[in-house]
This record gives sequence, structure tokens and C-alpha cells, in this order.
Amino acid sequence: MGIQVIHGECHLPGNTRSADVPKQIRSLLVHNYYASEFPSGENQVFETEKHLLRSHGQEVSEFVRQSDEIRAQGSWGTVKGALATPWNPWASAALLREIERFKPDVVHAHNTFPLLSPGIFHAIGKRAARVLTLHNYRLFCPAAIPMRDGKVCTECLDKHSPMPAMIHGCYRSSRAATLPLAFSVGLHRALGTWSDQVDAYICLSEFQRGLMIKAGLPSEKVHVKPNFYPGNPPVTAWAQRKPYVIFAGRLTAEKGLFSLLRAWQAWGAAAPELRLVGDGELRPELERMAAGLPVSFLGQVSAEQAQAQIAGARLLVLSSECFEGFPMVVREAFAFGTPAGVSDLGPLPTIVQHGKSGVVFQPSNPQSLLQEVRTAWETPGLLEQLGQGARAEFESRYTEEANFASLMDIYRQAIEVSRNG
Repeated sequence: MGIQVIHGECHLPGNTRSADVPKQIRSLLVHNYYASEFPSGENQVFETEKHLLRSHGQEVSEFVRQSDEIRAQGSWGTVKGALATPWNPWASAALLREIERFKPDVVHAHNTFPLLSPGIFHAIGKRAARVLTLHNYRLFCPAAIPMRDGKVCTECLDKHSPMPAMIHGCYRSSRAATLPLAFSVGLHRALGTWSDQVDAYICLSEFQRGLMIKAGLPSEKVHVKPNFYPGNPPVTAWAQRKPYVIFAGRLTAEKGLFSLLRAWQAWGAAAPELRLVGDGELRPELERMAAGLPVSFLGQVSAEQAQAQIAGARLLVLSSECFEGFPMVVREAFAFGTPAGVSDLGPLPTIVQHGKSGVVFQPSNPQSLLQEVRTAWETPGLLEQLGQGARAEFESRYTEEANFASLMDIYRQAIEVSRNG
């Protein structure tokens, strides 16, 4: 069970805004990949940002672990993962060896759970600037997703304590499974890891930034950089699109799929085809609900196939009933000029502007979902107009160039914070 270190190459100099900050920023990217059988937006963001940096001539090395390592070991692997979650000195020692070899200006971590642990930030110290992307709320919420019993719950964030999660067994509905995560949250609050040991945080939305600052992060270190879509994909002409609505993601409770199917049941025979891309624990129950409806379950498909489905749709629906970070599917929909219908929850109504790039409906409310989606579907020309707004949003905010400029600015600020103490 070893740590993988993959080396990059340098070609072209980068830009800089300060004479004290190197023009060529050497970045060591750190990530614990989630299990391979489960699609992960975090894994995808890690890969796209790595390619973004390299394509712009930055020198990059990787330090990664794979959750498959422990899953293959069964129960013993689960125990090892739990023990490593709060603090893993062996991972920290291996990371320090790579830092000594590569001598990065920035160490940028995406996910440390479960095999790396937040202890790496203490180990790095002032050897490099420390940057952490917050793909979820795991720093303060043991379950990572602030949701309990099908409803949004921010109790651990509000109380600055992981005890509510322990009481309710929020991670995998188990107090035993929640214990190492809750201990990690409490330990690193007590040690000041998040106030003192990270030089810059990257949130995916202003909503997430506000919530994490309220939970305890120092505001001056918290930046916003949304996800981006690589390249400049062509937009399928509206006349060539087939009349279907698409959902793409995990078939799990927090995605609001019961509300989505109840809306389709109420719509009845006049409803357009709804295509569900993805798989998950709810699929058998959802298939029973969808019997007799124009609903297709496409299952788990490749990223390319999923994007082709989004590109050819007339509307993407994301009926989430939990706080999202920045959904990759919305980024993809905007890039392909496909409007989005989203829940009025968390950052979603700030990403999708109602009447401009999509529609917004009340979460956990099938009637609201039906009303907004049906109105957009049946109003002549409206979806095409919203699709044009979605593409315009992509071109102004979610391109490679905009994201690279933002990322490099955050790196420079992190270096200055690290150097100035």
C-alpha cells in the first residue's frame, strides 16, 4: 500500500503580480482518490486542474493515494482508514520526502480523507504555501454533506462542535463510522489547524464561503473559484436537440429524485422523456416509481457519454435537497448551452439565474418543480433563450482562461501569506 508520486515537466513561464513571488509557480497537487467504482466530481476536478496547470506551462508534481487500497482489504482496510483519518504520520513523512525532492512553491490539497489526514498541513509548515480546495463541508461536518433525515442540517457548523453528528451517527447512519470523522473535526479545531496551518482556502461559491467562515475559517484566507469546463465545446443547434430532460448524478436521497419523479407523475402522459444518467442505492425504488412514465434509466456511463446526453438535452434538472458545492453537471450544461432547472437551496440559485440561464424551484416541492419546469418547457422559445444565457454565463465565468487566472492569483496570495507569517 504505497503512495504514488507522479512528476510533471516545465515548459513556459507563468505570470506574476509581485516581484517577490516566482513567475514560475511549482505546485505539488495532493489528493486522496475516492473508490473507483463511484464517480467523483472531486476526482474529476483534481484531474482537470492538473491538466490546466500543465497546459499553461506550470511545473506540477502529484502526491496521491487511492481509497481502493483499503477497500480491497475488507474489514481490516476499513479499520486502517478510520485510524488514518484524524492523523497519518506515515503519509506526512512520505509527503515531506516529495517536498524535499520537488521543492514546490505551493502544496495544493483537494481531499485528504481517509488516508492522508489534515496532519499533512502541520508537517508542511513553512516549506511551501498550503492551499486547500473545499469540495464539501467535511472540515466541520463529519458527514461532509450537511444533511440529516432528508433535511439540511448545519448543527455541527453552527455549534462549532462535531458532537451532534456523533449523537445522530450522521456518517453512514452509524456512530461507530462517525467516530473517527468527528474526532478528526474536534482534534483539528482544537489544534488550530484550520486557522493557522492553511494559507488559502478555495470555496466553490460565495454561499459556501460564507458558511465556512461562519463555521470558523479566517475570512481573509477564504477565496472563491468555481469549477470550470475545459476547452470550448460546440453547442448543438436547438432544432437538432431531442425533446428530453436530463438528470445526471448519483441516485441518492440528497439529490431529490423522489420529488423529481413525483413531479413527473403529476405531469402525466404529456410529460417529456426524463433521462436519468447515473446509478445508486435508490435505483430499484425509483424504477418502481417510474413504471408507466416516460422515464429512462441509462445507468452509469462514461464521462463522454454523459456529456453527450447533456449536450443534446433541452433542459438539465438538478433537484438537490442538500447544499451542493459547485455541481459539475451545471458547469457542463452551461458549456453546452443547455439551461438548468435547480433547487432554491445553497449556492444553486446564485449559479443558475432564474429566467436568464435556467429556472429555480423550491426544494423538496414536486409542485414547484413541476410548475417551473413545465412553464419553461411549454413556453415557445423560452428554453432556447435560456440555453443562450447558459452559454453566455459559461463564456464569461467558467472557461479555462478565467479559471487559470483565478487559481494563479490564489497561489500568489497564499505564497505571500506563507512568507509573511
